Amino acid sequence: MLIYKILRSDEWAALQDAGQTQGAPIDVADGYVHFSTAAQAGETASKWFAGVEDLWLLAYDADNLGDALKWEPSRGGDLFPHLYRDLRLDEAKWVVPLPWDGAQHRFPADMT
Repeated sequence: MLIYKILRSDEWAALQDAGQTQGAPIDVADGYVHFSTAAQAGETASKWFAGVEDLWLLAYDADNLGDALKWEPSRGGDLFPHLYRDLRLDEAKWVVPLPWDGAQHRFPADMT
């Protein structure tokens, strides 16, 4: 199963430079990297990134992240994937821009 991380352009650049990151400031503060499932990603973008341009969507295979990935309750009791270690670029399955069209972010049609 693929899970998704949204990064701002500066966070994406830092990940590219270092090859790994503790994530966005909220990830560092919370002590884990926040991910979303395909069903949760749109709401995550709306809640935390409304109007933000130059975002990047990274896809990771949840099965390849090992015991550091925990599924924990969050918004509305839904289980969200949280990674309790650095996010590594070499584990990303794919990365694409996540454009803002003036009303919402445009996710890829096929998020598999």
